[in-house]
Amino acid sequence: LQGPRYVSPVPSGGFVVSEECGDVKVFMSSRKLLCSLSSKYGHQFGNPAGVCVDRDGSILVADEQRRTVHLFPEHGAPICLVSTGLRRPAGMACSSSGHLFVADTGENCVKVFK
Repeated sequence: LQGPRYVSPVPSGGFVVSEECGDVKVFMSSRKLLCSLSSKYGHQFGNPAGVCVDRDGSILVADEQRRTVHLFPEHGAPICLVSTGLRRPAGMACSSSGHLFVADTGENCVKVFK
């Protein structure tokens, strides 16, 4: 890993890690690299920060530089979930009821999305 920042468990027992100014990597429970989201999806990150995994196993990534949150489903193309209203998204969490919590350090608050 190069500059690991945020980490989140995945339902399969593995985990996902964001790297500063780089990529987001997914590891199996054996700690073996499963994939890089940049390579798998052809997605270019600015500065990936917070990561979390929703109840369906999709990976969500906050990008501080681009001020966005993208969802990376297991199959299919990435989806931009939040493209406005964030100044500096950092940590994130997904609730079992489908809410997304994003710590916005640019506005010193936590924003909630459904």
